[in-house]
Amino acid sequence: MPTHSRVLILGSGPAGYTAAIYAARASLEPVMVAGPEPGGQLTTTTEVENYPGFPKGITGPDMMEEFRQQAERFGTQVHYDMGVRVDLSRRPFVVEGEADTYHGDALIIATGASAKWLGLPNEQRLRMSGGGVTACATCDGAFYRNQDVAVIGGGDTAMEEATFLTRMCRSVHLIHRRDTFRASKIMQTRAIENPKITVHYNKEVADVLGGDRVTGLALRDTVTGAPSELAVTGLFLAIGHQPNSQLFTGVLDMDETGYLKVRPGSTATNVPGVFACGDVADKVYRQAVSAAGTGCMAAIDAERWLAEHL
Repeated sequence: MPTHSRVLILGSGPAGYTAAIYAARASLEPVMVAGPEPGGQLTTTTEVENYPGFPKGITGPDMMEEFRQQAERFGTQVHYDMGVRVDLSRRPFVVEGEADTYHGDALIIATGASAKWLGLPNEQRLRMSGGGVTACATCDGAFYRNQDVAVIGGGDTAMEEATFLTRMCRSVHLIHRRDTFRASKIMQTRAIENPKITVHYNKEVADVLGGDRVTGLALRDTVTGAPSELAVTGLFLAIGHQPNSQLFTGVLDMDETGYLKVRPGSTATNVPGVFACGDVADKVYRQAVSAAGTGCMAAIDAERWLAEHL
């Protein structure tokens, strides 16, 4: 027998849990399908110091555990499953999971986005352990005050991250595997002319060096193949994010990179009764606090839509 709810939330993390808290307090008895990474990207981070209400900081996993407990306190049912197929052509909407099938009169999508990584073993080891590899300068830059760090990428995000890090870091090394950037000219100029930024063209990271913490990078020249090393204590990946929207391809409107489109000033998608919040619909900010804010919006939008239509 499928699990039915008035509000079905697909995905967890700050957006999904906040939507659940608001929907539960509105007596909508939400059901959450937590996804393959319950708690989202914050479960892979260490200290979070920029979320309001935690003046002493909190670890990402601890924060998401508190979010989960708060959502469950008000009656949210959390199912540790992941959606594999959806049917949004009829109501209630249907999400088929690996373990069960879920029906929802309204659907809130909070599946997030995943940072792209190089895939190097030491990169992943130091990322998971909080040893100096990250994909968010805004989140983690303050931990590298007066240190030497590296940013990998060649787009606007890489230029923006590198420039941001110069406010607190002693030096920033911008590493790009080609001899030209794809970033806009104004962003390139801003980064290249910054005296704290050193650009390394035609270089790729062959390995991340260090035991418990990053101590440097093993580089390889993409033209000659010549190896070199660079001493840094932090590595910031800025090679893009992939929104976790594959389930909705051909069903919901997306931009060219897969981010779900919502109506301006709301979280409504092109399918009535389906709402999107958090990083799956946000390619600009990608912060826990902004994700939580849109989770609140999605729950309110869903509540009002249900009141009008059911």
